[in-house]
Amino acid sequence: MSVSQNPSSGFEVIFSTLQNAEDAESTLNVLNILDELLSAGTDHRIHYMISKGGSEALLSALMKNGSRSSPDYTILLPILYLVAKVGQKDCHIGKKAEEAGAVLLTLNLLKNNIQHAGRAEAYLNVIQVFAGSVSTSKHIGSNQGLDVVYNLIPRYTIKNRQTINIFTEICWECLIESPATKSFNSDLGKNFTHFPGKAEDIQSEWTISAPPLLRQLTNPTLLVHRSGHPLLHSLLCFPQDNDLETDLNTLCLRPATDRPKELLLQYSRLCPELSHDFLEDLDLNSQESSSSSSSDDETGPEKKTPEFLSQTEKGTSDQTKSAPCPLKVKDFYSHTGINTRSGGTKTGETREEANSSLTDDEQKNKNEGNGKCYNSPMTDLIDIHNHDIPYHEPSMYRAAAMKTKSVPGFSTLAFPDFWGQVPPPGNEPMAPRKPNIQRQKVLEDIQRFLNTDIINQVVFDLEDECLQFPPAEPDSLRFFSSFECGNLRKAIRVRRYEYDLILNADANCSQHTQWFYFEVSNMVPDVPYRFNIINCEKSNSQFNYGMQPVLYSVRDALNGKPQWCRSGTEICYFRNHFCPVRGRLRTTFYTLTFTITFKYSEDVCYLAYHYPYTYSALRAHLRLLNRSVDPSKVFFREQVLCPTLAGNACPFVTITACPPSKSYTDIHQLRNRPCIVLSSRVHPGESNASWVMKGTLEFLCSHDPIAQALRETFVFKIIPMLNPDGVINGMNRCDLNRDDLNRQWCKPDPVLCPTIYHTKGFLSYLSSIRRTPLVFCDYHGHSRKKNVFLYGCSVKETLWQSGSTFDTAALKENPGYRTIAKALDRIAPAFSFNSCNYLVEKSRSATARIVVWKELGVLRSYTMESTFNGFDQGIYKGLQTRTRELEEMGMKFCHSLLSLTVDTRALYGRSLINHMNPGHNVLDHKSHNCFEDDEPPCVEEIEYSMFPGLKGKDLNWT
Repeated sequence: MSVSQNPSSGFEVIFSTLQNAEDAESTLNVLNILDELLSAGTDHRIHYMISKGGSEALLSALMKNGSRSSPDYTILLPILYLVAKVGQKDCHIGKKAEEAGAVLLTLNLLKNNIQHAGRAEAYLNVIQVFAGSVSTSKHIGSNQGLDVVYNLIPRYTIKNRQTINIFTEICWECLIESPATKSFNSDLGKNFTHFPGKAEDIQSEWTISAPPLLRQLTNPTLLVHRSGHPLLHSLLCFPQDNDLETDLNTLCLRPATDRPKELLLQYSRLCPELSHDFLEDLDLNSQESSSSSSSDDETGPEKKTPEFLSQTEKGTSDQTKSAPCPLKVKDFYSHTGINTRSGGTKTGETREEANSSLTDDEQKNKNEGNGKCYNSPMTDLIDIHNHDIPYHEPSMYRAAAMKTKSVPGFSTLAFPDFWGQVPPPGNEPMAPRKPNIQRQKVLEDIQRFLNTDIINQVVFDLEDECLQFPPAEPDSLRFFSSFECGNLRKAIRVRRYEYDLILNADANCSQHTQWFYFEVSNMVPDVPYRFNIINCEKSNSQFNYGMQPVLYSVRDALNGKPQWCRSGTEICYFRNHFCPVRGRLRTTFYTLTFTITFKYSEDVCYLAYHYPYTYSALRAHLRLLNRSVDPSKVFFREQVLCPTLAGNACPFVTITACPPSKSYTDIHQLRNRPCIVLSSRVHPGESNASWVMKGTLEFLCSHDPIAQALRETFVFKIIPMLNPDGVINGMNRCDLNRDDLNRQWCKPDPVLCPTIYHTKGFLSYLSSIRRTPLVFCDYHGHSRKKNVFLYGCSVKETLWQSGSTFDTAALKENPGYRTIAKALDRIAPAFSFNSCNYLVEKSRSATARIVVWKELGVLRSYTMESTFNGFDQGIYKGLQTRTRELEEMGMKFCHSLLSLTVDTRALYGRSLINHMNPGHNVLDHKSHNCFEDDEPPCVEEIEYSMFPGLKGKDLNWT
C-alpha cells in the first residue's frame, strides 16, 4: 500500500469519509481520529485543518446527524465537542454555521434537551462559539435564542456552574454586541418577570456563585424599574472577565497596581526590623532604649490619626467622656450559689477609675502581671481559685476590654472570656444521630397547631430593655447576649422546656445568620431543654453530621474546670416554615434544634456555635506574648495597621530572630530574610481561625528549636484579626458596612474597608522593595466540610478542572504551590491533602488568596480552612475538634514552612525531627482518600414543604 506524499490528502480523506459515512461505527472512528489529531497537535494544526475545509465538514456532519428524528448522541456529542473546539479558532464559524443552517438546528436541539445537563452544556458550548460573530448573534437574537437559553436558569444551580457561565457568555455576546437587542430584549425581560416562582429559587440557590452579570439578569427589580433596555443596562454595569477559569491569558494577566507607589512609602513603618538599631540592642545595658524604640511603632498608617491613637493606646480623658456607660465585670458568685443579676449587683470600676490607674505604663504592666490591678470580688475569686491558664490573665483581659469600642456600647464581660478556658482533657466524639430524629422534631413542631400547651411568650428581646432583665420566674430560663461577640436577638418560650431563638443578622443587612453566643441561667437541673434557632440560612450544616454546640458552665469553672465542652443531644438541622416578611427573595429559613440537660440548679451557662475568641482576648494575648519573649533573642513588635470603622485598632505583629552578633553578615542576613505573611478572622463567625492563629503565634514565640530555626530564617508579618468590628459586635460574615471583606481585595475602599486596603497596601509595598512574600496564608473556618485543608492557586489545575480546550502539555508551571500541602499531609493529623483545591474561580476572584497570587505574584498564596466539626480520617477520625487540635494546626503550619528553607536537609535534622513528634507518629500520617466535596444530603429529607396544609406566611416573624 502506497502512502501519498501530499500532506493535505490525509485530512481530505478524513473529511470525505465523515461526510459520506452511513453507519455509526465508521463515523465514530473518524471522529476519534480527528480528536486524537487535534489533541496531540498545536493550534497550527487546527488552523491548517480549517484551511482544508474542516469547519464545513464538521457542520455538515452536525446537520446530517442532528436532523434525524431520534439523534444518536454517541455520535452527536463528539461532533458538538469538535465543532466547539475548532470553531474557537475559526473567525468565520458563525457565518459558516448560518449558511449551513446549523445555528437554528442547534437552538432547536437545545430546546428539546433542556432536561439533560450534559447535552445542554454541549449545545451551549457550540452556541457560544457561534455567537462570537456579530451577524450570528443577531441571527440568534432575532430567532428568540435567548428565550431558549433563559429556560436553563432555574434548572442548573451551583453544581452546574460551568453551564451557567456559558449561558452568561451567550447573553453577553447577544445583548451587547448585537444591534438586534431592541427586537427581543424587552420580551425577554417581560418573560423573566412573569416566570412564576423561579426568581426566588434562583436567588436562593446560586446567586452567591453566579457571575455579577448573571446576578443582574436574575434581579427582577432591575428588569421592572429601569427605563429603556434594562438587561442591556445591567450588563453594561459590569466589566467582563468571565474567561478567568478557561483562558490562559486572563489567568496569567497581572493587573496594574491600584495605587501610586508614592502612597506605599507609609508602610515602611511596618518593617521595623529594617530600621531597628540592633547594634545598640546587643549591648546588655540598652534594654531600656530597646523598649522605648518600640513605642514609636504604635502609629496608624497615616500621620493624621493622633486622636485615634490617644484613645485606643493611651486611654485619655477624651475616651472616658465618650464612653456610654461604665464597663463592669459581673459578680457571678453570691453566698452558696451563682447569680448574675440578683438584686442588680454588679461590681467593678468605671472607665475613669481604670484609666486613671493605668496612666503609668510601668505601673500598668506590674499590676497586670500580678493579677491584682482591680479590687473587686472577682479578683478575690481569682486569688481563691488561682487556676493556671496559659497566656491568659483576667485582669489583662479586662484592661483590653475597656478600650474595645462596640456599636451597642457593651458594659458587661462574658464570664468565659474574662475567666479563660482550657481544652477538656478527653476526646469528644461526634454526636450519634438517632434514627428518625428529624422526623420526630418536625412532627413536634407541627403539633404546635394542634395542642393547647403552647405558651408563646417572649422572654428576651435585645431591642426591649424591659425584656433583657425580666422579673425572675421560677420555671423560665433567662437569656442575655449584650457582651462582646454575643449574638441572640430574641428568645420565645414555646413550651415549658422549649424555646425558639432568633439570631441577629449582620449589621446593616438582613443576611448571614449563623454565629450565636449567649448566656442562659435559672435552669432546672436534669431536665432536657429544647432550643430551636429558627432563622438559619444555609441549606445544610455539619450539625446533621455529628457536630455539637459548645457549652461553658460557670459553676464548673469556679470548681476548677474552666472548659468549653461539646454538648447537646437530638441535634438536627432542617428547613422550617418561617420566612422573612420583607427583603430577600428567600422562601423559608432553616432550624437548628438541640437539647441541653443542665447539671446544676444555680448555674450560669453559655452556649455558642463554636469556641468564642474575642477581640479583647487577642489584644490581651499579644501583650502577654510580648512580655513572655526574650528581647535579646526574639524580635517581637506589635503595631497598629490602621483604625477600623468603629475606631478599634487592627493589630499588626512582626516576629523574627534578633541577630546573634554585631557582625555585618548577621545584620545583613536578618534584613534579607524572606517574609511570611499570615492573616486571620476576616469573617467574624469563623472563630476557629483565631484559635489556629493563637497556636501559630504561641509557637513562633516559644523556645522550641524549630521555632528558633524559623525565626532565624524568615520574618513573620501577622495580621491576626482583619475584621475586629465584626468580631466585637457578634457578626458572622461582614463588617459594619455590610461588606464581605474577603470579596473586596481587588479595589478596597480606604474609608469603608480600611483593614483590607492597608493590608493590600503593605503587601504591595513589600513587592515594591523586592521583598515579595514567600508565603501568604489567610486562616478561615469551613462550615460544610470536615478536616483542615488548603485552597491555593494553579494555572494548570484551573484549566484542567474548568474544561478549557487549552493544551496544557507544553505549559510550564512551578509546582511549588503544592509544597506546603504535601508537608502538612505528612506531619499534621488534622490535615487532608485530598480536600485541597487549587482552582482559580471567577466567583472568588476578589478574595485575598487570588488577588495576592494574581496581582502580587505570590506563588504560595493560600486560604487555610479549618472545620467547625471534626475529622473523618487519620488518628482523629470520628472526633470533634477542640481548641487543642486547632492550636496544634497553627503550630503544624509553621512546621511545614521548613520545607521552603534553602538548607532543608539541615533543618530536617534528627534533632529537630524529634521535637516534631509530641507523642504520636505524626510523621507517618497520610490523609485517607475519603474526601467528599460537601456533605451529602441528610438521610431524612423531611421539610415543612411536605405538609401542604401548613403555610409559612401564617407564622411570619418581625
